[in-house]
Amino acid sequence: MSGENGYLPEPKGFATAAIHAFQDPEQWESMAVVAPMVASTTFKRYGPSSFKKFEYGRSGNPNRDVLENCLATLDNAKYGLCWSSGLGATMGVASLFKAGDHIICGDDIYGGTNCLLDKVCTKLGLEISFVDETKIESAIKKNTKLIWVESLTNPTLKVINIPAIAAIARKHNVLLAVDSTFVTPYFQRPIDLGADLVVHSLTKFMNGHTDVIMGVTITNNKNLYDQLKFLQNIMGIVPAPFDCYQVTRSIKTLPLRMKQHMKNSLEVAKFLETHPKVEKVLHPGLPCHPQHELYKKLASGCSGMITFYIKNAVLEHSQRFLTSLKIVTLAHSLGGYHSLAELPSVMSHASIPEDQRKILNITDNLIRLSVGLEDVEDLISDLQQALEKV
Repeated sequence: MSGENGYLPEPKGFATAAIHAFQDPEQWESMAVVAPMVASTTFKRYGPSSFKKFEYGRSGNPNRDVLENCLATLDNAKYGLCWSSGLGATMGVASLFKAGDHIICGDDIYGGTNCLLDKVCTKLGLEISFVDETKIESAIKKNTKLIWVESLTNPTLKVINIPAIAAIARKHNVLLAVDSTFVTPYFQRPIDLGADLVVHSLTKFMNGHTDVIMGVTITNNKNLYDQLKFLQNIMGIVPAPFDCYQVTRSIKTLPLRMKQHMKNSLEVAKFLETHPKVEKVLHPGLPCHPQHELYKKLASGCSGMITFYIKNAVLEHSQRFLTSLKIVTLAHSLGGYHSLAELPSVMSHASIPEDQRKILNITDNLIRLSVGLEDVEDLISDLQQALEKV
């Protein structure tokens, strides 16, 4: 990699790349330190079939180009493609395949991904199997084309052994896609662990300000990139230039934010672990997590995600806890600077059938926390007073 094509000379750290990669002021005439916002939907041509770099806003935009390349750099990869949402990115990946092809998906995943694959992609002729990650190899068929997993599952925070599943994928000539939204490239780079594709919902930790909806796919495979680039353009699942500008701004503070998310979430998790009204806490940074040692081998740190079970609680008790919170906000989503709490059984994972939720332990007393950047003493005090109401 060299400065000529926008890459930083090696070696450079993560924070340096987030601030500088593909953002040299000399790339634009204004010499602006911040990449200029370009809202134009079309671009002047030299001739009918001759243009400088961009031709039409759906096909490409300077702000999207900067963001895609910077994000690829952060994941230690060559190619990045931004989509209008995380589910848009997921749909782009699913659209690589044709009717009759088989996709294996982890069973403990984001409810939106489950719904998209189960309710939409099956109508397009794709065969979908939701499988426990320890049983993936036994689920592979002759028509299997893709394995889809989350690096840290949603909402029960199981740690996926990416290198082990990557070895299975290579053995059977199957692609491996990893949704790494919960971990981010600051703590883990799935492509380095053997994945063919990485997907992030940029809406979450990567943007971190709860003001943009966007997704990205990352790969080192030129053939996959070319196919996805075609799909991105022809399906029109593209983000707006201003949104790309916003995310480019946000990732400059990603290292600082992730460090604080980790610090706060560990302190909150330790508090919950000792609370008499809490049955169990799941956080990969805690030694009590059943895959704590595996996670330490695969990632350099933890984000702000915590799952915990209120002891002997039914739906009414969980609702009382959530509505009693004063600082932590009861809301969908995660990964922002403010702390959020939700009840997956009736919110993010409500589309998953009840019998499947029971198997996955997504019960009415399971609370998912996204620990933000507030003073941790205030967060603990808020959780304490809400638990007292249960």
